[in-house]
Amino acid sequence: MTINRPSSHLRIIVIGTALFIGAVAPTLAQHYTSGHADVSGSACRPISEKNSEIGCYTLIRQPLGVLPQQPLFWDIDTFPTRSAAEAEKAPRGSVVEAFGKVWLLTIAERGWRPQGGERVAEIGPIPLQQATGFTAMYMEATFEPGGLVAPHRHSGPELWYTLSGEQCLETPKGKIVARAGDTTIIPGYTPMALLATGHEIRRSLVLILHDSAEPAATYLQDWSPKGLCGK
Repeated sequence: MTINRPSSHLRIIVIGTALFIGAVAPTLAQHYTSGHADVSGSACRPISEKNSEIGCYTLIRQPLGVLPQQPLFWDIDTFPTRSAAEAEKAPRGSVVEAFGKVWLLTIAERGWRPQGGERVAEIGPIPLQQATGFTAMYMEATFEPGGLVAPHRHSGPELWYTLSGEQCLETPKGKIVARAGDTTIIPGYTPMALLATGHEIRRSLVLILHDSAEPAATYLQDWSPKGLCGK
């Protein structure tokens, strides 16, 4: 993984197991092993339906079709205005507004940069599986401490950039704690469950680069966390 570091607090975690994101399947009455309900807003709603700061909201879905057989990265840049970001948008780029900023989110080859804006991160390479086409699903997610996502998996790699707060992810291989400034990559089809920990609101930008022929997310009935994040 590589990243440009605009400040010293930006850190990278490369995880070959799993991480978070509120799923897009209907909310299920599932519970974490600690007994907390899934209150994360795990059925990600369109951003146009946002009526609360807390929850998971889909910013945009961008069909990308067949991707080139070379290393690809998730580039995150901010711009002062939407029009400035739109002027620099590449073919696999999306302009979104989240957390009070304008973001240009791009799937590109190593080293790609827009001419303007401020580079936040270059995350990758993205571990892509075989697929006839991919869709980039971008989300914003805000959890209060104690908010969680029930066991689930995604049909493609998931990447996230954490802006604030702390989270604990449990996978079959153990638990992983991520804090503000951490950027994480996980492969697709990995069982996972997430708990917002610490004492601050957790905010993150999330990308699921999923197989266009499959659901982006699936809740799991055949795997349950051991409650490691509650210990």
